[in-house]
Amino acid sequence: MSPPIRVFLVDDHRLFLSGVRSELDDRFEIVGDAGDVESAVAGIGSTSPDVVLIDVHMPNGGGRAVIAAVSETEPDVRFLALSVSDAAEDVIAVIRAGARGYVTKSIAPADLSDAIVRVREGDAVFSPRLAGFVLDAFAGEEAPVADPELDRLTPREREVLRYIARGYAYKQVGRQLHISVKTVETHVSAVLRKLQLSSRHELTRWAADRRIV
Repeated sequence: MSPPIRVFLVDDHRLFLSGVRSELDDRFEIVGDAGDVESAVAGIGSTSPDVVLIDVHMPNGGGRAVIAAVSETEPDVRFLALSVSDAAEDVIAVIRAGARGYVTKSIAPADLSDAIVRVREGDAVFSPRLAGFVLDAFAGEEAPVADPELDRLTPREREVLRYIARGYAYKQVGRQLHISVKTVETHVSAVLRKLQLSSRHELTRWAADRRIV
């Protein structure tokens, strides 16, 4: 059995921080928490967590300042932003700083747990309505009218591709398309194979390059 994912929590609202800890404590190893930039940088450095769940807006630079400081000494630590803000500028800024994902504080506990696992595995994770901001910000040139790679996919595979690129989890894709999670997994496997990609993160980047949302 693999060891639990080690998580560090950063938020300057202690009541919210306590609530998140209680929701996640059963599934993950919570190695520490902090309520300001300086304490966060020190705490992350001393505990070397797998994933840092971090608030975007805090005094003295907020989440971006923590990510910038930690990335220099702990490059393997992955960051998942958790914020009340769904503003495009906040999303783009923290992703440019180095966060692997961005979800809002309205997220359900089960979906937050899933997001932490996916970030640890290397995926880029976003609340569905925020994914478009990232795709727009990091998109390459417009896709040509004829795309031989995209033409390899069936219409259903293209639908699944778009939802995955927007940050939907398999269960969410299944609900949107009224198909089972197993069927979603089958379609994703087919898309990865046809496009010669190895992960959902690569799939998201591939979609971003072609502005497929």
